[in-house]
Amino acid sequence: MPDDRHALVIAELDADMSTAAASAFATLIIDYFKEARDGRGPVSTSLATSLIAERFDEPMPMEGAPLAAVIARLQHDVIADSNRLFHPRAVGHQVSPPLPATIWTESVIAALNQSVAVSEMSPTATPMEHRVVRWMCDLVGFDGSAGGTLTSGGTEATFTALLAARSVAIPDVWSNGVGEDPPVVVCGEHAHYAVSRAVSELGIGSRNISVVPSRDWKMDTDALRKTLDDLASQRRRVMAVVATAGSTATGSFDDLDAIGQLCESRGLWMHVDGAHGASALLSARDRARLKGIERARSIAWDPHKMMLLPLSAGLLLVRHERDLENAFSQRAPYLFHDAEGARAWDQGTRSFQCSRRADVIKLWVAFQRYGARGIGALYDGLCDATRAMYEVLQAHPSFETLHAPESNILCFRFVGDGSLGDGQLDVANRDLRERYNGSGAGWITATTLGGQRVLRVTIMNPRTTVRHVREIVDGLAREARGG
Repeated sequence: MPDDRHALVIAELDADMSTAAASAFATLIIDYFKEARDGRGPVSTSLATSLIAERFDEPMPMEGAPLAAVIARLQHDVIADSNRLFHPRAVGHQVSPPLPATIWTESVIAALNQSVAVSEMSPTATPMEHRVVRWMCDLVGFDGSAGGTLTSGGTEATFTALLAARSVAIPDVWSNGVGEDPPVVVCGEHAHYAVSRAVSELGIGSRNISVVPSRDWKMDTDALRKTLDDLASQRRRVMAVVATAGSTATGSFDDLDAIGQLCESRGLWMHVDGAHGASALLSARDRARLKGIERARSIAWDPHKMMLLPLSAGLLLVRHERDLENAFSQRAPYLFHDAEGARAWDQGTRSFQCSRRADVIKLWVAFQRYGARGIGALYDGLCDATRAMYEVLQAHPSFETLHAPESNILCFRFVGDGSLGDGQLDVANRDLRERYNGSGAGWITATTLGGQRVLRVTIMNPRTTVRHVREIVDGLAREARGG
């Protein structure tokens, strides 16, 4: 028989299922929304990680605490020094302040706790995922043979895409491995690190990556043609050409149409890393930047970036769904069944993940609540705010821009009065970013571009306006002058 402790815990579980318990969490989040979206308080913390870690330097709790005490710790120990992505001067990494309806949907996903790998374990979410994937394939321009799967993000999507490309290039790879003559993967110099990571993890070997130089921060298609010609003359097999739509550093878009035509003429697999930029397909104005994306054999897309969904919500689309299914040759009869066509629905046959959250529900809710046009309008607004910041920086004597923005990412550099050399400017820009972020006035990132240390912003908050970007630039200039 259960002891008294078991009965006590059951009573606590029941109490935590109440409206009062749910309201306590909801109030916590709503208070955070109000403070952050109005621009009150610091954008991020000034505390060192070691100091924050001291809050959690405690033994494992052996007894539970009242829910009110747990809520209080969430407020004071967790939220207080987290990055406030809803703050309009938070313009750092490619992480969104999520669409509100999708935030509340997270609790539905957790409550249902369906595993979408197997249709009998997720009788609603599995067909929903198939439908949403179909919507995304339609946006790309793929026909009825296309398909895909949700992933944890762009890194897993690119890995899975290259796994499928490997199965086409080496049909017996599942049984025999890559062999002594692995194929080559071609990518641009600004490709995401996920490409080189995948190539190494797939057993191809990083020395079999051929890097194409860039022109204006995007893959040089003339150099790509020469690279492919050279590889052909060396009788080297090309497993895939990876193009980038919305690069991490500058948000630039490779010429997908030209790259796609080159790949088609040579019978090569083109993968498009559109983790950041594929959401331009929702924009009536900017979708032209993705001209030629329908030529891809596979596409990585992160709705948790420019579609503003909570982490995580990645997506892989393939022009031929059979390519994805063939990449996973392993069978598991205790999970995947052929009865009543179940295997055709099971997403575990085309995905790495077995225990898979039903993240598709929040993507479905986003479309239902805001519509494709509404999400596209938000995309346009983020790009508009970034263009406004570019214009403000262009007019400011203490800064220079490295490129005109093609999306919501912009790199620029503090140059002061022009008296500092490149090495001194590298140090000045590094220190400026640290001081500005530490002040709590705003939050930006940095990168290395063209051998120089530069400042970088990614505008992800639809509430960031021209006024806010002026405040960011003025704040940086003031910090550079010593406050």
